[in-house]
Amino acid sequence: MSLRPFHLAIPVDDIAAARAFYGDRMGCDEGRSDTDWVDFDFFGHQLVVHKVRDGSGDSDAGANPVDGHQVPVPHFGIVLTMDDWQALADRLTAAGTEFALEPNIRFKGEPGEQATMFFRDPAGNALEMKAFANGAMLFAK
Repeated sequence: MSLRPFHLAIPVDDIAAARAFYGDRMGCDEGRSDTDWVDFDFFGHQLVVHKVRDGSGDSDAGANPVDGHQVPVPHFGIVLTMDDWQALADRLTAAGTEFALEPNIRFKGEPGEQATMFFRDPAGNALEMKAFANGAMLFAK
């Protein structure tokens, strides 16, 4: 089975801020849009930001410990190649992104060794971008 693009819609409170973050800061191309929503090419997948009118409040359910760090739940992201992950980490760092978890390598020397970083978009949605030292270890136990 070939991998198909996913579709994910998330709430935002400011379309202009979402455009600046996903388009300018992260480098995602913009697709179709309307007054209250925008499609982005999120590394080959369809991410749609929808303006919410009622104020979504705190969307965190909490956090779980992973390799000694507290990671926000829920969160979403993409698994990149190491080169693409490093380029994005450099781009976000240069843009002054505030990281919830700085770009780092976790599970070093273990199955599933991976580069990871956590940050939030302007609406507070948590993102994790990651890359594996060995892509075949994505689902390693």
